[in-house]
Formats: sequence, C-alpha cells, structure tokens
Amino acid sequence: MKNFVLAFLALWQFTSGMGQAVKKVRPIALFTVGGTPTYTEEFMYLYKKNHRNKSQDFTPEKIEEYLNLFVNFKLKVKEGYQRGLDTTVKFNKELKTYEEELKKPYRADKDALDKLTKEAYDHLTEEVKASHILIQVKPDAAPADTLKAFTKISEIQKRIVAGEDFEKLARELSEDPSAKYNGGNLGYFTALQMVYPFEEAAYKTKVGEASSIIRTRFGYHLIKVVDKRTSQGEVEVAHILLRTTNGGQTSRLKNTTEMDNDPKVKNLIFEIYDQLKSGRSWDELCKEYSEDSNTKNTGGKLRPFGARALAAVPEFEATAFALEKPGDISDPFQSNIGWHIIRLEKKIPVPPYAEVEASLKKRVARDERLKISEQAMAIARRKELGFNENKENKPKVLALADSTLLKGKWKFTGNTETKNVILFSIGHQVYKAVDFFQWVERHQTSSKLNPESYFDQLYETYVNDNVDKAEEEKIKINNPDFQYLLTEYKEGILLFDIMEKEVWNKASEDSVDQRKFYQDHLAKYTAGDRVEARIFSTTDKTFLQEVKRKVTKGDTLTAADMKKFKSVQNFRNYEKGESKVIDKVNWVPGLQETDIEGTFFLVEIKQLVLPGTKSFAEARAHVISDYQDFLEKNWVASLRNKYPVKINTKARKSVMNELMKK
Repeated sequence: MKNFVLAFLALWQFTSGMGQAVKKVRPIALFTVGGTPTYTEEFMYLYKKNHRNKSQDFTPEKIEEYLNLFVNFKLKVKEGYQRGLDTTVKFNKELKTYEEELKKPYRADKDALDKLTKEAYDHLTEEVKASHILIQVKPDAAPADTLKAFTKISEIQKRIVAGEDFEKLARELSEDPSAKYNGGNLGYFTALQMVYPFEEAAYKTKVGEASSIIRTRFGYHLIKVVDKRTSQGEVEVAHILLRTTNGGQTSRLKNTTEMDNDPKVKNLIFEIYDQLKSGRSWDELCKEYSEDSNTKNTGGKLRPFGARALAAVPEFEATAFALEKPGDISDPFQSNIGWHIIRLEKKIPVPPYAEVEASLKKRVARDERLKISEQAMAIARRKELGFNENKENKPKVLALADSTLLKGKWKFTGNTETKNVILFSIGHQVYKAVDFFQWVERHQTSSKLNPESYFDQLYETYVNDNVDKAEEEKIKINNPDFQYLLTEYKEGILLFDIMEKEVWNKASEDSVDQRKFYQDHLAKYTAGDRVEARIFSTTDKTFLQEVKRKVTKGDTLTAADMKKFKSVQNFRNYEKGESKVIDKVNWVPGLQETDIEGTFFLVEIKQLVLPGTKSFAEARAHVISDYQDFLEKNWVASLRNKYPVKINTKARKSVMNELMKK
C-alpha cells in the first residue's frame, strides 16, 4: 500500500508542472492540531488535486467531509512526529530517496535539459548498427587496474588502425561474453538503449570507421559503426508460435539444420501456413495451435516494439520489420525459441517532436546523460547559491584526520580556536569547523580508505548536503507545488509507519481480539442465501469439457489436472454479488459452466446454504476490516483529546468560497 501511494505521488509530480515563482504572502492557518498550524493554501491545493475533473465534489458537504478527514490525517502525523518516527534512519533514508527524485526536474538546467532532449529525439529518428570491443574495468577501480585496462584497449586500437579485422579481434579479445559468438555485433539500436557515452560516440562516428576509446561504467570500448539508417519506428504484429524442443540454450552456437531436431514441428507450422493461405481464420488457427499462452486467445497480438527490443530473437525482429502492409503474413521461419508465423498489424513511425517532447524530457531527466551535465551544473549551482569556501582553513581542518576515523570513532580533541574557524558559507549562512566535527561524529562509519581521503570524502558529503538544503529552500520559495508535494511524501511515510503500528498490525495479527470483536458484533456478520462451491478456470475450453466429463463420472482430479487450470478456488460459501462467476450460474447442486471475457469456468456446487450467521472463518476478512475501523476510530478520538483541534471559522468560510468558484 505504501509503495502504491508513493508511486502515485511520484506520478503526480510529472503531471502537475514545475510551478512558477510567486510573490510570498502571509499564510493563513485553517486549523491547528496541538498548536501546529495547517494553512489554507495547502488544503486547497490538495483538495483540487484529489478532486480534479470532479465538479460534483465542490460542494460545502464534500469539502466539510474532506476537512474532517484531513484533520484526522494531521492528528496521526502529529503523533508520528511526537514519537520521533521522522528521526529514524529508515525514515530519513526513504525520504531522501524521494526528495532526490522530486528535485530532479527543478534542479536540471533547463537549457541543458532541452538540448539533451532534442539530441535524444534526433537520435531516435536514426538507427545505428555497430560492433564493439569491451575491456572491463569498474568505475571505482584502483588506478593500477584502470591503467592496465586502458593499456589493453590501447593496444587493440593500434591493431585496428594497422588494419586488423575488428570482428576477429572482438572474438579473441573482447570481454563482452557475447562477442565470442557474435564478433561484437550489437545489431541496430537507437537512443536510450545504450549507456549515454556509448550512444553519443556511436552516433558521432562515421559509417565504416572505428571510434576513439570510450569509457562507460562497464569499462573501455572501441566501437565500429557498420551502418546507419532512418528509424523504422515501432511495429505491432501478431504471431503463431510452435516451440522447438531444444529450447534455445545453445541455439546461437548451432546452425538452423542442427536446431531442427523436431521435423514434426516444422511440418505443422507449414500446414498452418497452408491453411492461412487457403482462407482459414488467423484467430482460429492461433487459438488452436499457438503455444504462446499469453496471446493465443487474443489473436497472437504483441505489444509494439522497436529496434533491439527483441535482440535475443533477431530473426523475429528482422521478419517483423520486413513486412510492409497491415495484414501481410510472413513465411514460416525459425528462431531460437521455435517456429513462427507473423502477421503485420501496423507500423508506428517516430512521432513528431512536439508530441513526445514532454515524455522524452522526463526520461532524459533520469538518464545517465543528465549526470554528465550535472557535474558542471553542480559547480554552477554552488556559485548561484553563494557558496564560498575558505581555502586556508579547509586544509588545516582536514589535517586532523587520524586512524580512529577508519573505525568510526573519531572525536575532535583540538582547541576552541580551531572549532570556530569558518570552513565555508552559503549565502548568509556560515558553517564553522565545529558544525562539521559534530556532523562527522554522527555520520562516520568504518572505512578502508586512508584517514585523509576518508575525511575529505566526509567533508564533500557534508558540503553537498548543505548545498542541497539551501537549494531545496530556494525551490520551495519559487515553486509552491514542490513544497506541498514534499510535505505529502514526508507525512505520507509517517502516516504509514504509525498506522502500521497502531492499526494494521494490531488488527491483522491479533486473532484473539479479532474473535472477540466478531462475537461482540455477530449481528453484522449475517448472510442471506448462499452456495457452497468451488471454481475452476481455464482458457482452454476443450480441457474444461474433459474435466467436466471426468468429474461427472465420479473420477478424482489428478495433480496434473489441477496444474493445467489457470486457477482453482477451493470449496467455500458464496453470497449473491460476491463473485461474477457464481452469479452467472444456476444455484443448484452439480456442475455448471460459464465464461467471462475469454476465460472458461467450471463451477461445482456442493450444496445450498440457508441464511444465517457467517462462521468466523467465513467472515474473517470483513471482521479484520471492521476491527481496523474500530481501532482507528478509538485511536483518533484519543488523539483529539491529546492534541486539541481548533478550526479557524473565518478561514474555513474563505476556503469554501474559493473552492466553489465556477
């Protein structure tokens, strides 16, 4: 539930826009909870957001109802703060992750982001076919290992310049495992499919030439560009698949003849092809023969895909793009999965830039390419925020590192004069050495670096943390939406943590109190006419008929039978309205059949159940839900006693009038 809500908040971020700089006005408190104010602007922002395109909800009754719920929400959050749940390592780690994501669109230099987005689009309009040679080295490798890898790739580059065959060298020397069988061939690719430095180099290199040495997070590369072509966009196809018995584990090391170890499959795919040519329905043949269980009942349709999306099945991708007109059907062909026939549904060209700019910009804002520009931006950001470092004091302070730091036990033991020296300032805020020392004592851990390097690393982290805080404050001032959204995230995490402790865990784990609640409220758990039944579902109607005949004869279903079903729901009682399947069949003992949206159901009704009180097991889900509501209601009542709520009636009236404006 937490992940869902926070994911929803993240989605909202990218549909709400970045906001504009506004003139700061004095906030008006709508209500206070234990003296903590909630302002009118926050309430109106949330109400409008959560009731977008719902004009019927902008009434006094609906707004008042939401206000009561919002007060309850703030009561729970207040208790979370009171208990210090916002100070835990877990809370702050989670919040930090979301803060960083939220700030990205605001933090990115607009001109740089626009430029990178346009570049990505230009790359999307073209596809590059290239091969590469990789010498692996980790981004944080020791200097000696980095030099060793660079020397190795440099020697390979000299051999290429001297005229040696790129593919041969890739097979012999590349540390990309796939190069042993494909000679480093990557096929065609487009933007956002490779790491950015690799993509950028491939697009800049001319056809037939090899690039200079490129460094990525995987290591050093040499890239040979084989071809460039206008982007084919995406293609949508349907397919009929017959799997071959070899699976595909070694298919790339074998030729087609060696793979074809089941002539029956080959013969069958050509029989299906002949039936298609004779006019038999594609959908019928797909449902009858295709072994792709995910698509056989929907005409074999696959989601649209572009270049390299099916790199593991290159024959499929090549054949799909070779078809020209919707409705065209390919000849049967074999891949490392099996035998296929493909029908073209439609071709989807790359849309105009204006149509994809917004969505592409969001992808670019999270792509590696932005990190490259962020290094330069970080320097510019410090300058913009008024960062000023004391070049004389910094070395003196960092010289205080000793071996205790590597054990996470360092403490300042110097004099007062050293404590009070200024390390840096951000705007009008001054940061002294004592601030840094206190931060180090809280954040140091054991390290394998030397003391000086680790102290310098801690210092840079400390500076960056405070630059981020200053930047965040600036963003909040200029972008009210960001402030509200950040508050939502923070209070949302708090809410889930405290609800888990006070309500959800208690209600779901305490079976004794569940049963007591059930006994105290038996009148709530009554039911009308019911049936005791079990439900079998499958997408294979023929199999369902076989099972029906077997059960009718009194035979027991085997474990093999049960595995073939899409799902099996064991015997239990059902009421009207509880199951679409049960509602569609006749309520008489025996076997009943029905189908819903392409899924076939067999319902075995054991007996009719008279109206009466549900058993605890039967009502348990309902009991837990009611018990949660009971616990929450009592808890909120206690919070209202603990934290007095005061509503500003004048502000409430103003909010009502503002929200109900047409």
